Amino acid sequence: MSNYCRISCLPSSAILLFVAGMLFAPCTAADAADPTPDYTRQIRPLLAKRCLGCHGPDAKTRKAGLRLDDLASATSRLESGSHAISPGKPDASELMARIATDDEFTRMPPPDAGKPLSAEEQNLLKRWIIDGAKYQRHWAFDAPKQAELPKKLSKPQWVRHPLDHFVLARLDREGLQPAPEADRYTIIRRLSLDVTGLPPSIDEVDRFVADKSPKAYGSMVDRLLDSTAYGERWARVWLDLARYADSAGYAQDPARTIWRYRDWVIQALNANLPFDQFTIQQIAGDMLPDSTESQLLATAFHRNTMTNSEGGTDDEEFRNAAIVDRVDTTMQVWMGLTMGCARCHSHKYDPISQNEYFRFFAILNNTEDADRGNESPILLTMTTELKKQKAALQATISKLETELKKETKTQKAAPTKQTGPLPVRFIRVELPGKQVFLSLAEVEVFVGEKNVARSGTATQISMDFRGPPKLAIDGNTSGEFFDAKSTTHTAAGDNPWWEVDLGKSQNVDRVQIWNRTDGTVGVRLKNFRVIALDEKRHPLWVTTVAAPPSPNVPLTLPKKSEDLNAKQQAELVAYANANSPEKSAAEKRLAALKKQLAGIKGIPTPIMRELLGDKRRTTRIQLRGNFKVTAEVVEPGVPGAFHPLPEGAAANRLTLARWLVDDKNPLTARVVVNRYWEQLFGIGIVETSEDFGTQGELPSHPELLDYLAVELMRNGWDVKQLIRDIVSSATYRQSSRMTSELRERDPQNRLLAHGPRFRLSAEMIRDQSLAVSGLLSRKMYGPSVRPPRPNLGLRAAFGGSTDWKPSPGDDKYRRGLYTSWRRTTPYPSMATFDAPSREVCTIRRIRTNTPLQALVTLNDPAFIEAAQALARRMVSEGGKTAREHAKYGFRLSLARSPSDAELDVLVKLYEQSLARFDKDREQATALATNPLGPLPERMDAAELAAWTVVSNILMNLDEFVARP
Repeated sequence: MSNYCRISCLPSSAILLFVAGMLFAPCTAADAADPTPDYTRQIRPLLAKRCLGCHGPDAKTRKAGLRLDDLASATSRLESGSHAISPGKPDASELMARIATDDEFTRMPPPDAGKPLSAEEQNLLKRWIIDGAKYQRHWAFDAPKQAELPKKLSKPQWVRHPLDHFVLARLDREGLQPAPEADRYTIIRRLSLDVTGLPPSIDEVDRFVADKSPKAYGSMVDRLLDSTAYGERWARVWLDLARYADSAGYAQDPARTIWRYRDWVIQALNANLPFDQFTIQQIAGDMLPDSTESQLLATAFHRNTMTNSEGGTDDEEFRNAAIVDRVDTTMQVWMGLTMGCARCHSHKYDPISQNEYFRFFAILNNTEDADRGNESPILLTMTTELKKQKAALQATISKLETELKKETKTQKAAPTKQTGPLPVRFIRVELPGKQVFLSLAEVEVFVGEKNVARSGTATQISMDFRGPPKLAIDGNTSGEFFDAKSTTHTAAGDNPWWEVDLGKSQNVDRVQIWNRTDGTVGVRLKNFRVIALDEKRHPLWVTTVAAPPSPNVPLTLPKKSEDLNAKQQAELVAYANANSPEKSAAEKRLAALKKQLAGIKGIPTPIMRELLGDKRRTTRIQLRGNFKVTAEVVEPGVPGAFHPLPEGAAANRLTLARWLVDDKNPLTARVVVNRYWEQLFGIGIVETSEDFGTQGELPSHPELLDYLAVELMRNGWDVKQLIRDIVSSATYRQSSRMTSELRERDPQNRLLAHGPRFRLSAEMIRDQSLAVSGLLSRKMYGPSVRPPRPNLGLRAAFGGSTDWKPSPGDDKYRRGLYTSWRRTTPYPSMATFDAPSREVCTIRRIRTNTPLQALVTLNDPAFIEAAQALARRMVSEGGKTAREHAKYGFRLSLARSPSDAELDVLVKLYEQSLARFDKDREQATALATNPLGPLPERMDAAELAAWTVVSNILMNLDEFVARP
């Protein structure tokens, strides 16, 4: 018999006798004095860690029918007649007997499930039972309530913002004092990096330090929040959550065009789109009434799922995998819960059953996308720049067309200047349109009784007259004709006219068209025009043949221009005007403009679109998560542990989106404020920002978390206001200097007794290097770019599709946000600094500290180039002496001025490096120019190489790569 099932059937008496003397003695005065254990902070985490894996919510894995996370189950009568927990009676609680026994056969947890509970843990449970074994609902599953601000504070004058009350009250309880405020140099660098992801300029630093007004700090906060760099900085965080990438994933990992979604995120953040609308538009923007282009673009959030275009794969398998990813992502991003555990079985720790998982799955299971390789449905959109180009072209085309029409209306017939015999060189036959498919008989051209077109000197062409006469009417490029009889020729193409070149100018008497059918096509030429032209292709005579009754169309030409009657002369002038060089040039320009306009195509972005009517899918529970092995049908819905969907509302994506940001939702606002707190303090109020469930960490300041969550909703989900509130606090403005006492008592700064200091993100480190060097391009939006990167031999490993051709010009210096993100091969330096592959949603980047990171910033070509550019700035902008150059570079890099000792070290390094490079000019030139480019005029290679070494050191200081 398994150890797991014996708690309900083993008599408790033996166990109770065994342990009675040592565990269940009457309570002593000391026992009574012990405070009641906190269920949320002490008992639930203990049960979740040691018991609920076998005695928790998941009925399929539950042992002995016992559930310890529920009061009714835990206190119900067991088969043995005992109770696992008897409130107030530890000696009558089977749980206490089982955790205390030395008998491995009956001990809980059993030996193969972990170590026995410690004496401290056992005592904790005992005291809890003595005090009534009171259960509480998991803190995160109840809606946040506005906490009353603590009033009895040791230093009320320290408070700058209401949130400081909660921090100071906790410090008072711990017997600690807050740190003093950081200096203004540190403050501006911290704030600039936090809000915009970029360092401040020297001018910005100097202006802030010099401004002693009470409004200086608030004005700086507002300026940074209004900066376009704000949206770029915070978009990076969201794109991790959205698993945004420029490739589709899996082995082939083909390119995907979805950068318009990335731009939408930046624009939405800069516009301060309220977070509830930010949510609704991304999950169900396509379902909003009269949804706009922007709202449709937003739905690409859930099109960032991977797709598999490999041959032989099951499309339904990977479509199903995409829905699984959307379920997991939605719950983690908005509710901080690991719902994926319930896909194969009911969640072992949180109140989410497998049935509820697939009810949630059903809400997202009715979109058109189907992993069939074509990314459908897609939205074609224009960027602002493309829209401007298109509008300008349309305006130019419209103006040109108007001018051409006006010119045609105002043209007047004028007498021809040609006199005497008509020197005909070309006979042209013009069709009314390009789409006529017909048979054209031989064109005969007579001078007297001689058909000069048969003489062998004539050639026929059916192309632009500026081209060579190569294409005969039937595709015969020889240009020769049979003398014996007339032959029929079939049009070789869809050109609008054919010409006969007589070889030289002649006084033509007549032209005869053999307008026959060949019995296959059965179409005669109608409404055609015949034109006689001179050597320069100026028209001499024009006639139009409407609908000839006979296949033989003889046309007589006048001998002299004076013989043209009024009608013929008017027709000739009209034709000449219509085909004048000026008009022809205008028409060609018009055609070119129209071709250019047609080339401006919309940018495709995959979006969401809901299936309607009988196309909607039925969702069934998938046994063990296998999409091919299913059970009963489920209806769309949400987990019963939370507030229900509105009564009468359709259980679709739009209702789900609104449910997520409903004030009744206990998690979304908490999760959001915790995420922003984590970005600004390095660690969230709830450290496990990816898990607010029973297995997650408890909040360090629960009242503060709820205060911020309620304020966020009260302020209309205004995220900029949330950031403004946090950075305006005294808590945020503390110095990050850490005392030895705090290092010992609170190494993670969970109590917030000082300001946080932590390493910058991968993108920020690169962006900061480019910014201080002066290389950073502030160009926003557009297709992703490819800055230079080391050769990783990827072509050999994965084929040519992974070739990395660096972007030209300033594009290689754009912010890391715009770097092409390939899932199978992320940009190497960013991956080294903990950037994810984005194959799935990343809630929290776990910071690492490895020697590889230093090797990247010391040796990666992108960082070497930045050091070279910084060196040139130090020399060209930083004064005349070595100390002035070094100080300038230091200030650019760290915002503050160096101490004399720091300056001495830098100057000494420069002098030593200069001496070395003076002896090796080749090496000096290489370090000063590769990869940045040739030396500027009047700059010495050895000097620049030496300052490049100094710059490289500055960019590798811990202070440089850390948020102060």
